[in-house]
Amino acid sequence: MTEDINDIYDKKEDYTAHNIQVLEGLEAVRKRPAMYIGDISERGLHHLVYEVVDNSIDEALAGFAKNINVTILKDNSIKVVDDGRGIPVDMHEKEHKSALEVVLTVLHAGGKFDKGSYKVSGGLHGVGVSCVNALSDYLRAEVRRDGKLYVQEYAYGKPTTEVKVVGESDHTGTTIIFHPDASIFTVTEYRYETLANRLRDLAFLNAGITLTITDERDADEEGNFRCETFYSETGLRAFVEYIDQNRPSIINDIIHLNTESQGVPVEVALTYNGDWKDRIYSYVNNINTIEGGTHVTGFKTGLGGTLKRYADANKLAEKAKVEIKAEDYIQGLTAVISVKVMEPQFEGQTKTKLGNSEIAPAVRSAVSSAMEIYLEENPQQAKTIIEKIVTAAQAREAALKARKNILRKSPLSGGGLPGKLADCSSRHAEDCELFLVEGDSAGGTAKNARDRQFQAILPLRGKILNVEKALDHKVFESDEITNMFKALRVTVSEDGHDVNLDRLAYHKIIIMTDADVDGAHIATLLMTFFFRRMPSIIENGYLYIATPPLYKCSRGKAEEYCWTEAQVQQFIDKHGSATKVMRYKGLGEMDDKELRYTTMSPEHRLLKRVHINDAQEADRIFTMLMGDEVGPRRDFIEANANYANIDA
Repeated sequence: MTEDINDIYDKKEDYTAHNIQVLEGLEAVRKRPAMYIGDISERGLHHLVYEVVDNSIDEALAGFAKNINVTILKDNSIKVVDDGRGIPVDMHEKEHKSALEVVLTVLHAGGKFDKGSYKVSGGLHGVGVSCVNALSDYLRAEVRRDGKLYVQEYAYGKPTTEVKVVGESDHTGTTIIFHPDASIFTVTEYRYETLANRLRDLAFLNAGITLTITDERDADEEGNFRCETFYSETGLRAFVEYIDQNRPSIINDIIHLNTESQGVPVEVALTYNGDWKDRIYSYVNNINTIEGGTHVTGFKTGLGGTLKRYADANKLAEKAKVEIKAEDYIQGLTAVISVKVMEPQFEGQTKTKLGNSEIAPAVRSAVSSAMEIYLEENPQQAKTIIEKIVTAAQAREAALKARKNILRKSPLSGGGLPGKLADCSSRHAEDCELFLVEGDSAGGTAKNARDRQFQAILPLRGKILNVEKALDHKVFESDEITNMFKALRVTVSEDGHDVNLDRLAYHKIIIMTDADVDGAHIATLLMTFFFRRMPSIIENGYLYIATPPLYKCSRGKAEEYCWTEAQVQQFIDKHGSATKVMRYKGLGEMDDKELRYTTMSPEHRLLKRVHINDAQEADRIFTMLMGDEVGPRRDFIEANANYANIDA
């Protein structure tokens, strides 16, 4: 369908001042919330809490607060209480209203723009708490200041009461209570673990501050609410100890510096452990810069340069017969970097990468100086670190050869698909599914049960290699892992820890194992593989876990598949105690029709999508479950056994 050119000009003439929409107050935030908090799902929901807590942390950084308490109320409201100075309530000269109301209703308003109030601050450049107000259907601000208790209430970002004195107070501080607007957010239920992990990080990043979280939705038999308190005396040193608690250290020490370099407060803690993955976590003014930035660049340059100079001066790498590259210096490294920047420049709306060019040399200088002192004073640990780096370089060369072998044999290079792969006929990746099935027997049943148009089957032989403990070249020499790379039609990234998805053949990759201990172990091995070697698959929402039923209940003509004991009991209550209950322990116990109906048919199946809520916590859990340390794994199993179906 085409338009006459004159019609187009006529439409342009309709574009007048009348078409220009002016959004007043906080309307812009409600109109485009994702522009301010990232998204309107679970991540954005929790970000509201972070913004309020960040204001309290700013008070702590300025030296006026020591305690911050977060409570999840029964209706999923949030209450944040601090013992800071309290938000000012006196009249704002320019706005002609209370300073409290200005802070809560005007974008880019707050004490963090006055360098005399806060030297550094987190949050969304002054729009944080006003954004929280805009995106809440109810907010109550309580201020304890000047011996009085002040209160003001809001709805959808607009005040519903004046600021009024409701009592006296012997203490100072601010309390913010808010309830997220369900018409804005697609998710309105807070996750305790997500908030607790953030508060734990803040305690490590701000030594000497006590943070507490309480969940009033969750009480034990005695009526006690779930509650945790986080406090750290040693800051990032304790942070690295926590991150590496399930990994054996090779130097039995935490290298810790807390200094000011070129006018920039820099704190870094690091150690080397026995595995082969680097874990570098970076923060700017308590904001987790997950994409790194100039502070991380400065850290790597300072660390690598100092280690190279030490190795050359002491002739520790002469016999390596391999070129040592920058990535070798961080193999097995765990580090946390925290800088405080007066005027941070972040790349991206959600601040995931620091852009200030002056920060790189400041961090580089601080790290270099500290490492030089440590290496000279600890020659045995220095030798151990250099030996680790040399081994990493040799392993990298071996892994490169193995990856080249995968590429040479891959279908993209004419090497063909795995022989056991039963591919689907469709070539539209967004419609196609690949089932990773435990064993040839179940694989055969799955092949008969599938829809050949869009469902592919790849049987796996036994338990795949545990990539958590394997060197890179061992991973790429594994037949089962090589077959998965080939079947997916992905190419391995240069560092071997992710893949290029340009040619990915399936947008649903479904792990399908038996509902027993061995099946759970195989599923965990596969999730470890994807998390460590194909994180992009998970991040794009392509990884799923099939959930075959555990039981089949029948009495007479009545028949029902059940996934839980509660469902079995419901069937018995409905049809009588003479019900026959069959317990499935393996996929092979089902025929193709049963498997298709219960587990593979999109109309009836239940799939669980694998996603990463907290990469740092996921990293810790995978290391605990699949690493070398037995004690923490045993403790975890004992603590969580009641929540799992474990066969004897």
